[in-house]
Amino acid sequence: MRGIETRIQEIRHRVFTEVARMAYETDQPVDRQIEKIPYRIIPGDVANFRNDVFLERAIVGERLRLAMGLPCRGAGTQAPVSDGVEAADQPETYYTPPLINVIKFACNACPEKRVLVTDGCMGCLAHPCVEVCPRDAVRLDRTIGRARIDPKKCIQCGRCAGACSYHAIIVQERPCAAACGMDAIHSDALGKADIDYGKCVSCGMCLVNCPFGAIADKSQLFQVIREIQSGARVYAAIAPAFVGQFGAKVSSGKLRAAVKKLGFAGVFEVAVGADLCAVQEAEDFLENVPDRLPFMATSCCTSWAVMAKKTFPDYAHCVSMALTPMTLTARLIKRTRPGAKVVFIGPCSAKKLEAMDESVRSEVDFVLTFEEMAGIFAARGIDLDTIEDRPGGVNDSSAAGRGFAVSGGVAKAVVDAIHDIQPEREVPTAHAEGLRDCRKLMAMAKAGKYPGYLLEGMACPGGCVAGAGTIQPVQKSQALVKLYASRASHPNARQTEYVKELEYLVDEPEE
Repeated sequence: MRGIETRIQEIRHRVFTEVARMAYETDQPVDRQIEKIPYRIIPGDVANFRNDVFLERAIVGERLRLAMGLPCRGAGTQAPVSDGVEAADQPETYYTPPLINVIKFACNACPEKRVLVTDGCMGCLAHPCVEVCPRDAVRLDRTIGRARIDPKKCIQCGRCAGACSYHAIIVQERPCAAACGMDAIHSDALGKADIDYGKCVSCGMCLVNCPFGAIADKSQLFQVIREIQSGARVYAAIAPAFVGQFGAKVSSGKLRAAVKKLGFAGVFEVAVGADLCAVQEAEDFLENVPDRLPFMATSCCTSWAVMAKKTFPDYAHCVSMALTPMTLTARLIKRTRPGAKVVFIGPCSAKKLEAMDESVRSEVDFVLTFEEMAGIFAARGIDLDTIEDRPGGVNDSSAAGRGFAVSGGVAKAVVDAIHDIQPEREVPTAHAEGLRDCRKLMAMAKAGKYPGYLLEGMACPGGCVAGAGTIQPVQKSQALVKLYASRASHPNARQTEYVKELEYLVDEPEE
C-alpha cells in the first residue's frame, strides 16, 4: 500500500512525528508527554474507524511505545502508556527482540484462508465449479440461483475459483500471512495473528500489508535524536533507495541539506558501500565458483541471506561472505572519522535485524527507515521541497552501486565488476523477488539447476525500493532510481575512488 495515503499511513506518520517532537522537547518529562499524544492523534469522543475511541487510543499508545523502541504489551495491560518509558533513553533499548510485533487488540482476527462465492455467481448451466471440486464441497443451490460451498468439506484448493468463467468465486487469505514468504504467521487461540519468530526474517511485508495496521516494528528515532542532542558526531548513511522517497523534486542535495539541518555531522550515500560490496562479491565469485562452490548467492539483502541460511543450512556457505553496503559504508565512515556514530537511513526493517548482530553493532549504531525519517523532518518543520539544494558530499558512487536498490541491480553490478576483471568470463545469473520465490530459487539451486550461477534474492517484490519503510509507489521509485543511476560519473563499481579502501575495510578486525 506504499504510495496510497490511507488512514494507517496517516497514523503512522503522526506517531513518528510526535515521538520525534517529544525527543526534542527535553524540558518536559517524557512520561507526561507520551500520555497526551494519543488524545492529539485521536481527538474527540467518537471513534473514526473502530467502534471505540478508547480502543483507537490504546492502539496508538502501543504504536508510540514501539516507535520508542519499547516492548509491545498485551490487551489486558492496565498500566499507563508511559510504563517503563524511561528505558527509551538507553541506546540499547532498540535491540530488545522481537523487532516485528502484532498489536493483538488491533488485529481483526481475519480467517487464515477461505473460499467464497460472491454475488457475481450467475448460477450457470455449466457449473464447472461443481465438476472440478475434488471433495464435492460445491453444489448449485437453485433456490437462490447461486453456487454454495460447504466449509466442512472444502480444502481451500481454489480449483472452483480457477474454473469459474465469471470469476465469481474468490480465495480469500489473511493479508499479512499471504505477504509472508516464510509462512511465519498463523492464528493464536483467539484467532489473532501470531508470528513464529523462529521463521521470521523481519522483512516487514506483513507490516505493510495488514489493512488494520495491527503490525508494527520498533524504531530508534527517539534515541537518534537524543544522541545528536548529546553532542556526538552523528553521520547519516543513506541507502540508494532514497531517490524520490521524500518527493519527486527532492534531489540528493536537498536531502543532504535537510539532514544536516537536523544536526547530523555529515551525509554519506550507501551507494559507495554498494560499490565496495559488488567488487568484493565479484572477487569472491571468481575465487570460489565453480571450483569450491556450486553457485554463489549475493548477501546485501538481509532477509534473503537469513532465509537462505535458515532454510537451506547445508548451503549456507554458498551465500557470499561479503559485507553488506550498510556495514561497509559504516566502516568507511568510522575509518575516516574516528569517534563517529553512524545512522543507516533506508527502506528496510530487516536492516534493523542486521544491526542487532553483535558483529555489526560496533559499525552501525542506529537504523531508521525513510518513513521514520519523514516523521523527524515533520517534527522540525523542514520542507524538503523548498529547502536550498546542498550539492557535494561523498557521492563518488557508480551507476552499478546506485542500482542496488532495484531488483536485478545487485547481480548486474557484480557481473559488471567480474567482466572488468575477466572480460571473457561468462557469468549466468538468476534472481527472485519476494521470499516465497526466493525460497523456490534456492530449492532449485540445491537441486542442481543453477551450476556456476550468481543468484540474487530480494525479500521485497521490486527490490529495496519496496521495503517496509518506504513511502512512494514501487514502480515510480524504480524509475527514479534508474534515472539517478544513469547520471553517475562511473558505470562500473571498480572505477570509483573508494575501491582502494576495500582491503582495509574488509580486513579490519571486528570488535
